Amino acid sequence: MKVKGTKRENGFTLIEVLIAVSILSAGLLALGNMQLSAISGNAYSANVTESSTFAADRLEKLLSLPYTHADLTAGTHVDLNPPAGRTVRWTIVDDAPMANTKTITLTVQWTDHRAQKSMSMQRIIARML
Repeated sequence: MKVKGTKRENGFTLIEVLIAVSILSAGLLALGNMQLSAISGNAYSANVTESSTFAADRLEKLLSLPYTHADLTAGTHVDLNPPAGRTVRWTIVDDAPMANTKTITLTVQWTDHRAQKSMSMQRIIARML
């Protein structure tokens, strides 16, 4: 006696393939978006690193100047030869936080994706009597 059974098909149906392709496509789009975010973050980090390195270097040069040097007079000064795409300023305040000291605040500004960014460093120097 022969029993009739249902014929079993091997393989995937068209709907299963469409669902798999849809999931794969969504994953690839998310991966592409993640890559763009990583590239943008790396560019921002490079700008911050370059600015902070330049600011630290410029601040060291100011700290090595004599206490009475023209670049250390009270007021705001502008670097005439800043790195490309950046503005460098420093402000000197006399007798702050105490007598015979100067507070130097150095600020580097740049534009990143149409937004103005800046970073500052501050040091205090004392007159050696």
